Amino acid sequence: MTPKTPLQSSLLPDDDASLDASTVAAGAALRGREGHYSELHGQLNARPGSQSQSQSQSQGQSQSQSHAGPPLAPLWKAFFEATGVEGWQELGQRAARTQRRVQEDGASYNVYAEDGQSSRVWPLELLPMMISAQEWRHINAGVIQRSKLLNATLADVYSSRRLLDEGLLPPSLVFAHPQYLRPMHGVQPLGGVHLHVLAFDLARGADGLWWVVGQRTQAPSGLGYVLENRLIIAEQFPEAFREMAVQRLAGSFQTLLQGLTRLSPEGERARVALLTPGPRNETYFEHAFLARYLGITLVEGGDLTVRDDRVYLKTTLGLERVHVLLRRVDDEFLDPLELRSDSALGVPGLVQAMRAGHVVLANAPGSGWLESPGLAAFWPGVAKRLLGEKLLLPDAAAWWCGEQAVWEEYRDALDQFVVAPTFPSSETTRGFAPAVIAGMSPAARDALLSRISQDPAAHTLQARIQPSETPVWSEGSLEQRAAVLRVFAVSDGKGSWTVLPGGLTRVATRRSRRDDPPDPWLSMQQGSASIDTWVMAEGQVDRTSLLPKPLLAADLKDVHWTVTSRSAENLFWLGRYTERAENSVRLARLTLDALTAAARGSTPPEVLRVLDAMTRRYGLVGESVPSAEQSLRVFERSLVRALPDTVEASSVGWNLRALQGCAQSLRERLSSEHWNLIHEVGDQFGRQMKELLANDFGTPLSEVTNALARVDTHLAAITGAQTDRMTRDDGWRLLSVGRQLERLDFFANALIEGFAHKLHHNEEGFALLLGLFDSTITYRAQFQGRREVPPLLQLLVHDTDNPRSLAWVARTLRERFLKLSRHDHDWALEHARGFPQPEYWSLEEISTPGGEGDYARLTALLQDCSERALDLSVQIGRRLFNHVGSIDRMVWQ
Repeated sequence: MTPKTPLQSSLLPDDDASLDASTVAAGAALRGREGHYSELHGQLNARPGSQSQSQSQSQGQSQSQSHAGPPLAPLWKAFFEATGVEGWQELGQRAARTQRRVQEDGASYNVYAEDGQSSRVWPLELLPMMISAQEWRHINAGVIQRSKLLNATLADVYSSRRLLDEGLLPPSLVFAHPQYLRPMHGVQPLGGVHLHVLAFDLARGADGLWWVVGQRTQAPSGLGYVLENRLIIAEQFPEAFREMAVQRLAGSFQTLLQGLTRLSPEGERARVALLTPGPRNETYFEHAFLARYLGITLVEGGDLTVRDDRVYLKTTLGLERVHVLLRRVDDEFLDPLELRSDSALGVPGLVQAMRAGHVVLANAPGSGWLESPGLAAFWPGVAKRLLGEKLLLPDAAAWWCGEQAVWEEYRDALDQFVVAPTFPSSETTRGFAPAVIAGMSPAARDALLSRISQDPAAHTLQARIQPSETPVWSEGSLEQRAAVLRVFAVSDGKGSWTVLPGGLTRVATRRSRRDDPPDPWLSMQQGSASIDTWVMAEGQVDRTSLLPKPLLAADLKDVHWTVTSRSAENLFWLGRYTERAENSVRLARLTLDALTAAARGSTPPEVLRVLDAMTRRYGLVGESVPSAEQSLRVFERSLVRALPDTVEASSVGWNLRALQGCAQSLRERLSSEHWNLIHEVGDQFGRQMKELLANDFGTPLSEVTNALARVDTHLAAITGAQTDRMTRDDGWRLLSVGRQLERLDFFANALIEGFAHKLHHNEEGFALLLGLFDSTITYRAQFQGRREVPPLLQLLVHDTDNPRSLAWVARTLRERFLKLSRHDHDWALEHARGFPQPEYWSLEEISTPGGEGDYARLTALLQDCSERALDLSVQIGRRLFNHVGSIDRMVWQ
């Protein structure tokens, strides 16, 4: 790896009182790449010893006689002077604090790789990108102009199509683009605003000017990360932030919210929600972070339903009207009825609700084609036609190969360009990774030329710009790295635009060789990092704040917090999978113990038959596996190999993975300890079982039992977190109801199988029944060594002080279900009225065998328990999660 070479061979001594921090910083700066503009020095990076470098050194002599490099740009000089020498010496500590804060916040970015999706910590560097007030004035004007241009372009293309008819935009590009949506033709969004949030990627070229290298119009990402970066970095440099009068961001977010509600007929009463694709999306963290900051509801497609062309949020209290959707779901997935039919991320009927004027959709669908790089050369003409203006921020040179003359002119000069896809991948178009021609082998170059010649319209040539470099703190030095700035514009709902005074700056990662070409887009998916962006205020700093006002006692009277149906359903299944995992671990341990004893000939056949029936019923072994009586060894191997399986079987590993999936969707409701426990138990069990199953000498059952015991301990801690560390709102009640339903079904079936096979007649069977109920210690404490049916059933069925008895489970379930459904009392009573109450079963009747020695009365009651538990689960799903029934409850019109 090429060693770092500072402009000065050693840092100046810390105790030299004549030195200031800017001098020290200048001495720690590494040379930038030749031909790139240096943000640190405010000039073009020159070759060492060149005339331009000599001139810059001469101009900077007053800074330090021994300093051999160019002086710092005024903003960076002011930054380091405000930070001070002591602050410079603490940069390493501040960088470490930054990384700790990112991890504490749980800031992440999901990366899609060939071997699947992985989540990585949000990459944030310490030093900010800085832009002067004068320079920002030009960027601000250029971005506002382009925002007006894009909104006007959409309005034209989906209505009169003058731009297409006059040849100012190529119809063959626009109509071929998969994100041109024909269902949107003629749709007039509320207020005529198609685009509410826009993002523009800017790069400063070698000439010192800012160029547009890309734009995002569908569902621009980054606003949440901008907030996260600002909150962390401003805290690291409070003196510089204050003294340099860095403009704040809250005012722009307030403008966004006000603009959205202004367009809704409900005005300030409008309910705003942020529509996310869900936790598996690469930027899910910022969706949740942004929703919390703006004070709006985070929803997924499954949370919403359209009734009578109106959008509703499904909650445990009924359907609540939604008037504005700030979306982060791409166009084609928004509505399976009118767009992509296989989408599970959207809401059926959403486009029609927008068409009817009953919901503001930000941004309106159908804008994705504006992102095509093939349109870059057409924007100057479009701006002149629609705005009568020249573009203030020019596009980086790009040429669409779909025009034959363009392809013929530039095919022999490809080294100047990056070949980019004109269209994204779809059923009708082919996307590909951008290619830098200059670094290709002759064979790869010829293959690319052939592909372009076969389908020139799918390819666009973009000029290879050399983005400016900004300093990044790295191991005591200032390393200059290429940077691209993403700025955001938001509509105020009245035809004007506000540009967020800051942005998301992406910086290249450290390169092993200085002549390696950087990722031309500096994309986060390719591993780039981010930095905060400081814009200096022109005049007063905007003191707007979106922090909520203090709550008064009157505000808290009769307050209730909305639990969305999706969150409620995930909580319900979080409880069920936790209980199911506990039951499967306990059943697996008991079965392995019985198999070990059976190998010694000390396990009664009826015990093996009960365990065979229970393990098949609850997915620990497959139906095709021979019974333990037929082949003890095969049954044992099948049971052990199924334990960590997360695909084929529904054993322990499957339940732990399902538990993780529910937790992933409930990240904002779980404590960090609860979250970590759930993820650790599944991951650790999977690794341990993989090692055990890879043993060439066989898998020792004692080691498998030990692995299950560790899972049991983890699950006990998870149960404790759910019982003692979660707010007992309706969401928690659903979690508890889910657990009790699962427990009631398992216990009822355990007793049914146990008495059907007369386990109570022998010591091993009696012990198994107590073990399945996890009540061995309690029974021994109360009844010592008695092996009789009445005390057994008194403890396992009647005892309302035993949380493992049917009576306790059924009563707890009934009470929490009624409290959960207190807003729909008649429906709740209807389903609770006939629910089993085992504490009132006659102990004499259920503990007395019939004429043939069976326990028919007990079996009938237990079967009723199991059936009613499963039926109640279905009814809860229909009423609280899916909202189907004869009458829907609209609680907010």
